[in-house]
Amino acid sequence: MYKIVRKEVLNPTICLLEIEAPFVARKAQPGQFIILRIDEKGERLPLTIGGFDREKGTVTIIFQLVGLTTRALALLNEGDYLLDFVGPLGKPTEMEGLKSACVIGGGLGTAIAFPVAKGLHDAGVETDVIVGFRNKDLVILEDDFKNACDNFYIMTDDGSYGEKGFTTTKEQQLLESGKHYDVIIAIGPVPMMKFVVKTAEPFGVPTRVSLNPIMIDGTGMCGGCRVTVGGKMQFACVDGPEFDGYQVDFDELMNRNATFREQEAEKTRDHLCRFEKLGNDLIQ
Repeated sequence: MYKIVRKEVLNPTICLLEIEAPFVARKAQPGQFIILRIDEKGERLPLTIGGFDREKGTVTIIFQLVGLTTRALALLNEGDYLLDFVGPLGKPTEMEGLKSACVIGGGLGTAIAFPVAKGLHDAGVETDVIVGFRNKDLVILEDDFKNACDNFYIMTDDGSYGEKGFTTTKEQQLLESGKHYDVIIAIGPVPMMKFVVKTAEPFGVPTRVSLNPIMIDGTGMCGGCRVTVGGKMQFACVDGPEFDGYQVDFDELMNRNATFREQEAEKTRDHLCRFEKLGNDLIQ
């Protein structure tokens, strides 16, 4: 059993949990993920590691309320327990030999981008960070990022905070100004990552993306997380989750991620009354 030692609501749809998991914290690296189960009847939920504290023996996860399991997870509080918390899984972010990097996060992907940016910055890499949100109310981890990079840029779709535009708007500006990066690392919605890659391509900047396909077992045995990279099948859970963005078949990935969208929406609608009975108020 894995105890929840801290809970924080970052915005109306995103929640942070700090979990007591000393063996996972001991080995965790930026870019890796865990798979959890709330109870014996729960589904296996893969979540990228949002932070870790080796001394405290804790791992932080940050997730968005999008389906039954994430909504149920958000109902838990400090002192509650998770049944399973497996990891760290996947390959960590490669940092060796880098002198400059730009980390780009969109929406919930900013939570995943944070440990990557911090890891690069702590390793002495000159690190710029670009994060994008739909509006000011959805901004998360601003102060954390400011302490984990050299230059920090916030973009909002409606211009209500930071600069108006998409993450690619700032990426284009920086590259056109002559800014040099050894690598760009993009983490966020698949369409965003696709266009980050397209923006970087004319400038020849190596670009990595952190993929989030459907996952089940996290060991490569089920094949559920298969993605096409460079014309070959890869498994995000063991070969990734980070891949060369120029080689990823983004259109195939978007189609596969949408496979169960209708079923998930139906389940959420049919079971809404259960959440109301449990008290679906994250602020309390």
